[in-house]
Amino acid sequence: MVLNYTLSDLSEIAKEVIKNASNKVLLFYGDMGVGKTTLIKEIVKQLGVNDNVSSPTFSLVNEYHTTSGERIYHFDFYRINKEEEALDMGIEEYFYSNNWCLVEWPNKVENLVPLNAVSITITSNKNQLRTITLK
Repeated sequence: MVLNYTLSDLSEIAKEVIKNASNKVLLFYGDMGVGKTTLIKEIVKQLGVNDNVSSPTFSLVNEYHTTSGERIYHFDFYRINKEEEALDMGIEEYFYSNNWCLVEWPNKVENLVPLNAVSITITSNKNQLRTITLK
C-alpha cells in the first residue's frame, strides 16, 4: 500500500495503517523529522488511548493503555548503540506479547524484529506531502 497525505489526512492514514496491518508489530522507517512520531501518536489515539503520547527517546519504550485495557508499546531505538541493549530490556517479550508494538528506528534492532513485522516507510515530498509505504 502506498498513500500520499498531508497532516490534515493523518487520522485517515492512521486508520488505514491499522486496518491493513497484517501484524501488530509496526516498524517505522524514515529520516529524522519526517513524521514517524506524529503518525504513531495518531495510531495510538485511533486504537483508543486517551493519554498524552510522546516519543520514548530516553526511556526506549513507553507503555500506553487503551480504554478497553489493551497495552500498546512505543519504542524509539535512535539512541541505542548495540542490539544487546534491546535484548537486555526484554524486547522479545514485547514483540511476541500480541500487543501493538510501534517501533521507531527499527534498523538499530534489525536482527531482533519478527520476520512478519509490518514495515512502514515515510518520506517527505514537496508541498508538505508525505508518502507512506506499508509492506
